[in-house]
Amino acid sequence: MRGKILVVGGVAGGASVAARVRRLDEYAEVIMFEKGPHVSFSNCSLPYHLSGIVEDSSKLVLMSPEVFKKRYNIEARVHHEVVKINRDRKTITVKDLLSEKTYEESYDKLVLSPGASPIRPNIEGVNQPHVFTVRNVVDIDHLNTHIKQNGIKNIAVIGGGFIGVEVAENLKLAGYHVSLIEFANQMMTPFDYDMVQILHKEMVDNGINLIVNDGLAKIEENYIVTNSGKKIDAETVVLAIGVKPEITLAKDAGLEIGETGAIKVDANYITSDRDIYAVGDAIEVYHKILHKPTRLALAGPAQKQARAAADHIYGNMNRQKGVIGSFSIHLFDLNAAATGLNVRTAEQAGIQCDSVYVMPGDKVGLMPNSNPMHFKLVYEVPTGRILGAQAIGKGNVDKRIDVIATMITMNGTLEDLKDLELTYSPMLGTARDVVNHAAMVALNLLHGVYREVKVSEVRKLVEGNAFIIDAREKSEYNAGHLKNAINIPLSEFRERLDEIPKDRPVYIHCRSGQRSYNMVMALQHLGYTNVYNISGSYLGISLYEYYNDLVTGREKIVTEYNFK
Repeated sequence: MRGKILVVGGVAGGASVAARVRRLDEYAEVIMFEKGPHVSFSNCSLPYHLSGIVEDSSKLVLMSPEVFKKRYNIEARVHHEVVKINRDRKTITVKDLLSEKTYEESYDKLVLSPGASPIRPNIEGVNQPHVFTVRNVVDIDHLNTHIKQNGIKNIAVIGGGFIGVEVAENLKLAGYHVSLIEFANQMMTPFDYDMVQILHKEMVDNGINLIVNDGLAKIEENYIVTNSGKKIDAETVVLAIGVKPEITLAKDAGLEIGETGAIKVDANYITSDRDIYAVGDAIEVYHKILHKPTRLALAGPAQKQARAAADHIYGNMNRQKGVIGSFSIHLFDLNAAATGLNVRTAEQAGIQCDSVYVMPGDKVGLMPNSNPMHFKLVYEVPTGRILGAQAIGKGNVDKRIDVIATMITMNGTLEDLKDLELTYSPMLGTARDVVNHAAMVALNLLHGVYREVKVSEVRKLVEGNAFIIDAREKSEYNAGHLKNAINIPLSEFRERLDEIPKDRPVYIHCRSGQRSYNMVMALQHLGYTNVYNISGSYLGISLYEYYNDLVTGREKIVTEYNFK
C-alpha cells in the first residue's frame, strides 16, 4: 500500500492495529498518538499494583515508544492529543501537550481507538483531591502514592463491576479497611442473583464491607454518605461506577454515533467515513445472541477488532460473528467466569429460557484440592440452544466457560454439549465433565423427565411449611438443616414410604443435588407424581441465604449453614 496510517490511542486496540499493519506492510508509514505517557500497558493488571502483586508500576508498561520504533518501525508519539479530525483534507490536528504547540498530520487511513473514560457522577465532593478513578498507569500510581504517603486506613470503592471488585480486593490484600458500595442489588451483574451470592460471601468473609442496593450520595473529607443515609469512613474514594465511550473526536468530525452512544462501525470496523476506522471500547458492536447493537469494553474483543480493521485496510475481508461477552475474574480464593446471557438478561430480551444449577467436583474427589464447582447453564426453551453459563469455584472455571463460549459461537445445543468429548485426568477434572453433567441435567428438565425448584424459591417453601425431605444421612442433617425439613436419607426412604405423602407436593434436597435427584426418580417410578428436586440443595441454599441473612438480620431458614 505504501500509504500513511495514523492511529489515535494505544493499548489493546490502537497498538494492535499498528503492529498488524506493520506485519502486513513493511513500507507503510505508521504513527500512533497517545495523550498520556504510555502507549502500551496492561490496563487489566492495574489493580494488582495496589496489593503489590505487581510491585513496580513500571512493569505495567509493556512497550515504550523507543521499542516500538526499533522493533517495528512504528512512531509512537506520547503526550500528543488529537484534538480534531479534518475530514475534508484528510488530516488531524494534534496538540503536543509538553510544548503546547499544535500541528496537522495527514493520513491515507485513520484508525480511532480512544477507549472509554471513567464516569464521574455529578454529586457533592466528587472533584476533591482524595477522589480517584482508575484508567491507566498514571492513575494507579497516583492512587497508590496518595494512600501510602498520607497514611490512609479507610477506603471506599464505588461500583461493583470488574474494576471496582478488583480494586477493592487488592486494597484489602494490602491491609486497608475497604468498603465496596454498589447501587444495584448485587455486584458483578454478568452473574445471576443466585450465583453472585457466592461472591458476596467471599467478599465479606475476607473483610470487605460490602453494601449493595445503595448508591453514593455525597463525598466528604473523611467519609462518604450513601443514598440511604449511611455514613462510611473513607479518607480515600475510588470511583468505579462504569465507563463511557470517548466519542468527542468522532462526533465533532461528524461521524455517525450509534444507538448505544458509541461510534457506529460496519462489519469491517469502518465508520461512516470510508477512510476512518474505529476499534475498542469506543465503538458499538453487534451482540450475536440478542441481535442488536451493544457495547463491550474488553481487551480480547478489542484486539480482534484491531486485527480485522488492519486486515481490511489491505483488502482482506472480515467475517463478523458478533460478540457474546465472556468474562473471568479471580477474587480472593475463588475464580469466577461467565459467558453469553444470564437468565435476567435473556428474560428481559423476551427469550423463553430455563437454567440448571449443578455443583459437581472440579476434579475427582479422591484427589487433593478437590472442591465443588458451582455451574449454571442457561438455555433456550424449547430448542435447547445454549444461551450462556456462569461458573464459580476454586478450580479452573475459565476452562468450562470457554467451552460454553465456543458452543454458543457455534450455535450449539444441549445435545451437542452432552456428547462433547473433553480431556480428563483425575487431577484436572472428572470423567463426566461439569459441562457435560449440566447438559444432561438440562435435557432431563427440558424433556420433562423430572421437575425442580430453584434455590431462590426455597425460603418461600420453608415459610409456607412445604413438605421438604432432607435426603442426607442423619449426621449431616444434625450438623445443619432447613428448619422444617424431615430427614429421610436416600439409604432409608424405601422403608419409610409411608412417611412421604402423595396428596401434596414433596420437595427433596441433599447436599449437592445428586442423592435427591435419585430419590425423585425412584419416587416417580413408585407412583409419586408431585415430587421436585431442589436445585443447589443444602450447599446452594446455605450460600444463597448467607449474605442477606447477615446484612438484614432476618430470620434464618437453616439451623446451621454448611459451606463444605
